[in-house]
Amino acid sequence: MILTYHGVFKKNYQKLSKRLQDKFDERILLFQKDKFDPILNNHALNGKYLGCRSINVTGDLRAVFKKEGDMITFIAIDSHSNLYG
Repeated sequence: MILTYHGVFKKNYQKLSKRLQDKFDERILLFQKDKFDPILNNHALNGKYLGCRSINVTGDLRAVFKKEGDMITFIAIDSHSNLYG
């Protein structure tokens, strides 16, 4: 599995507090061990993110990614309401 990060993701990640950045970093380690660990709530998305999936970082913070072959690209990270609202 190869992880990459879209420019928009990187920009939004930098805007997060250090605590939330650390939480995402913890979740990525878990994701690399088991993409479908129940803590991540890895699930498919609809609408403007059709073809993408999302994992939970915190109760409200989500990270959206797209899988293409062996490459996973994280494309967005934000609150649930900002991503899907």
